[in-house]
Amino acid sequence: MSLQPFDEAFLADLPYDPEVLLFDAIVELDPAGKRVVCRMPTDKPLPFTTSQRAHPVRHPRHVAGATMVHASGMLGFIHSYYLHGMRHAAGWIGYGTHLYQVVFRKLVPPGEPIIATCREVRARRGATKQFVRYAFEFRHEGDLCYEGEQSAVWMKVGEGDPIVMDAPE
Repeated sequence: MSLQPFDEAFLADLPYDPEVLLFDAIVELDPAGKRVVCRMPTDKPLPFTTSQRAHPVRHPRHVAGATMVHASGMLGFIHSYYLHGMRHAAGWIGYGTHLYQVVFRKLVPPGEPIIATCREVRARRGATKQFVRYAFEFRHEGDLCYEGEQSAVWMKVGEGDPIVMDAPE
């Protein structure tokens, strides 16, 4: 697996602090397949996971579902940045609008990384607003641990412009 660390320009453009990017490297960029694949370490502190009141039997420590949902949003940002050239600094911002399907297939104990894939299923693209539906597949030690379809609205906003989502049903 060939890994490409995120460059400083990308990290500076994130709408969140890089500590909650949750991914440490790009595994694959596939513009023709409308797909990005990234590696998510699980052996470092993760949001919600570090706050678990773990019990070895009744509630073993695991990568929290909320962390994976947030990671899917970050993958959408990575997808828009690298495959479509949408820059936060140029006014582009995205917000999740729908979780059509989210399935947690396996508890992931901290340790081995998750390999996460985001694929664009369909999109309606305009000059200042875009609606995109994504399919996500996260694998841990080769096993599917999270999958889902979610959508987001991307808007290009200027100073003083209101954010109006108007996401399709």
